[in-house]
Amino acid sequence: MAGGHRLLLENARQVVMVCGRGERFLARDALRSLAVLEGASLVVGTDGLIKAIGPVDAIQKMFSEETFEERIDCSGKCILPGLVDAHTHPVWAGERVHEFAMKLAGATYMDIHRAGGGINFTVEHTRQASEEELFCSFQERLQRMMRAGTTLVECKSGYGLNLETELKMLRVIERARRQLPIGISATYCGAHSVPKGKTAPEAADEIINSHLPQLKELGRSGEIHVDNIDVFCEKGVFDLSSTRRILQSGKEMGLQINFHGDELHPMKAAELGAELGAQAISHLEEASDEGIVAMAMARCSAILLPTTAYMLRLKQPRARKMLDEGVIVALGSDFNPNAYCFSMPVVMHLACVNMRMSMAEALAAATINAAYALGKSHTHGSLEVGKQGDLIIINSSRWEHLIYQFGGHHELIEYVVAKGKVVYKK
Repeated sequence: MAGGHRLLLENARQVVMVCGRGERFLARDALRSLAVLEGASLVVGTDGLIKAIGPVDAIQKMFSEETFEERIDCSGKCILPGLVDAHTHPVWAGERVHEFAMKLAGATYMDIHRAGGGINFTVEHTRQASEEELFCSFQERLQRMMRAGTTLVECKSGYGLNLETELKMLRVIERARRQLPIGISATYCGAHSVPKGKTAPEAADEIINSHLPQLKELGRSGEIHVDNIDVFCEKGVFDLSSTRRILQSGKEMGLQINFHGDELHPMKAAELGAELGAQAISHLEEASDEGIVAMAMARCSAILLPTTAYMLRLKQPRARKMLDEGVIVALGSDFNPNAYCFSMPVVMHLACVNMRMSMAEALAAATINAAYALGKSHTHGSLEVGKQGDLIIINSSRWEHLIYQFGGHHELIEYVVAKGKVVYKK
């Protein structure tokens, strides 16, 4: 059949499909080895979806009569799925580099929080910033993420804490979703911190009775699309019962539950998430054995954040225990003013070194499993026919170099492609 296609990637040394049989996630033994083709080509159609992947000569025969908008010779190079960053806080104003100095001098996260820094500092600045200012800095951050290979990213609100600023942040995320080539999963995180002068139950009441109905209305009218609901379930922030109420209300509205749990103190958040049918729980540095088993049973994914544990010098989440129990492990950068890292290759490297994951486990966690954590693994997270043509081409004969070369992704990544269109070229 003759006809036009968007993109032909020819003669790659390796095409890392990650999955080859339509798996929605990889866990346990499926992580031992990923699906990789040696000496292969790949075709993306004008609809932005992958049309064919296979041996160079087979693809050449199949498409000999066809025209392509773009052809890229991938000789000696590797093609990987676009990376998926399952946890970020990328919309904010106000610089917090001074707090990094305080942390290095020995202050803890909660010390800074109590001194009016941390989330509160960012909230003040984000409330004052205009929508345009927030969009400009957000757009720049997303472009930096794309250059590091990310093609799908979860983006949270949560530096407003009042309805007006939370909606301002969500409008900024919505605008980026419509205007930029990167894929976005939007998360309402109004329960990121308890506003000054309120108790956790009062803050929860306001979210349930005022914020969520308004979001539902804006969703109906098509103004703002939100995918997930998040709560910072933590001692001194939202307790278990307030967390449960907020998440339950979000779920009833059709939002996926994807929340911060068991980070600084054991809160039984893992158990709660499994019980509520959460899609994902992030952090989990302090998750209990029972919570880990419950998450595996419920197919609730764990979004682990190696940069946070590293920069805050927290105890590392027990990735090995989770993997051995069959939990679906995903990764995120946790990009925010407190952990300034855009790069999923760096996140994967830290996951391997500090959390003792294998390179195959880390790549699956930053592709198919991160897509699963966002409820998007049927369309994203692997290179398979029918899935979205989001991919990266690296100038190396083995894919492992993307993880092995610590901080080396700027030199390695030659192309980033979203829906079959080149969005970054080195």
